[in-house]
Amino acid sequence: MDLNNSTALVTGGGSGIGLGIALALAREGCRVAICGRSEEKLRAAVENDDRGPILVRACNVADRADVGRMFAWFEEQLGVPDILVNNAGINVARRLMADLDPADFDRMMEINTIGTFNCIHAVLPGMRKRGSGLIVNISSIAGRRAMVLGGPGYCASKFAQAALGTTIGLEERANGIHVTNVYPGEVDTPILANRPTPPPPEKVAQMLQPEDIAACVVTIAKLPPRASVPELVITPLYQGFA
Repeated sequence: MDLNNSTALVTGGGSGIGLGIALALAREGCRVAICGRSEEKLRAAVENDDRGPILVRACNVADRADVGRMFAWFEEQLGVPDILVNNAGINVARRLMADLDPADFDRMMEINTIGTFNCIHAVLPGMRKRGSGLIVNISSIAGRRAMVLGGPGYCASKFAQAALGTTIGLEERANGIHVTNVYPGEVDTPILANRPTPPPPEKVAQMLQPEDIAACVVTIAKLPPRASVPELVITPLYQGFA
């Protein structure tokens, strides 16, 4: 499938995996917009890119009204998105249950799970009317296997995000809409700074890079409409998953 002139919206697109996906889609000829909480950060992320203009929009995905305004803006600029990538997500340093602030738990659920719901809820009417669309949810292997490293709040939010994507995918197949949950293992992104103990440089050097996840998303997007990829797990070679 040729992605030239397709339209894509990537949440959490100012850095890391989201920015990597946005740049990769733009390289394929997609007309791309990214959103995040800081317009200044978004503009700085794409100002030196030579693959064509990437539009930016400040948006808090946990705010349903703000999401509605963003999608109205996107449709005015580019039309109904052909591709929606739900990448916005957070974790916190004090993540063990003994240390977890209930307010931080709420924030993880609001951004990682409710934010994904808000964006999918906003994009579906247009995709249904058109009879096609791809929604990619960037989850985590912590959304498939609970792990102390992720912490209970992050794991719970990612499990919920994954269940949301899976169920919506089953419902929307009849409308020509594809939904894929991507479960990355350890990736070298800014979220590593929020670990209780940041990993040493030699460990980071072995991790996946944002462009690895981006390559997977592009491959999924280029599949013919008859093909569906409900789930994709990708880990660095050193990280076991079973």
